[in-house]
Amino acid sequence: MGPEEEYGEQFWEERYASRPSVWSGQPNPQLVAEVADLPPGTALDVGAGEGADSCWLAERGWRVTALDLSATALRRGAEHAARAGVGERIEWVRGDVRTWDPGERRFDLVSAQFLHLRNEELRDLLRRLAGTVTPGGTMLVVQHDAHDLDTTVGRPHLPERFAAAADVAAWLPAGWAVEVAEARPRQATDPDGNPVTVHDAVVRARLP
Repeated sequence: MGPEEEYGEQFWEERYASRPSVWSGQPNPQLVAEVADLPPGTALDVGAGEGADSCWLAERGWRVTALDLSATALRRGAEHAARAGVGERIEWVRGDVRTWDPGERRFDLVSAQFLHLRNEELRDLLRRLAGTVTPGGTMLVVQHDAHDLDTTVGRPHLPERFAAAADVAAWLPAGWAVEVAEARPRQATDPDGNPVTVHDAVVRARLP
C-alpha cells in the first residue's frame, strides 16, 4: 500500500468495521475549548468520523454538515445523533475531503480535527475551505504537532503528516485574522499505559 492509499476509503472502512467504535464518543477537547463561547450558526465538521464533534455542536444549537469518507463512521454518527435527539440538526455527507465540492454552501464555522493528510494536501484543503467561511466566521484546525513523533504515544512515523501551528496559520489566505496558533499540551496514555504529554497544533482564525 503506497502513501497515497494509506489513509484512503479502504483503510477507514476496514478500521471502523474492525470494532464497535474507534473513538471515545467525546468531542475533541480543543473544539470544546475554542468554540464553546461562539454563537451557534452553521458548521462544517471536516472528517467527522463517528460524529462526536458534530453532535456536540448540534446540542449547542449549531446546524452541522458532517463530512467523512467512511459510510460506517457516518452511520454510527447518525445513530449517535438520534440517541442525543439532534439528528435533525446534522446533515451527514459522504465524501473525500480532498475533492469534496461544497457548492454554494457557506459556514460560520469550519472545524478540521486531526486530518490524516500530508501537509501539502492539508495546505491545499485549507485554502479551498477558506472560501466556504462566511464573513465574521471561524476556521479551527487541530493537528498532531511534530513533537509527538518523539514520544511513546504511538504516532506513525510520517513527518509529512504532522504540522506546526505556525505553518498551518501561514497556509491560510491573506486577510484572515489568526487568533490562536500554538502547540497546546495535553495528557495522554501510551500503548503500555504510561502517562505521556502530547501536543496539539491548534489554529483558530477569523475571517473579518
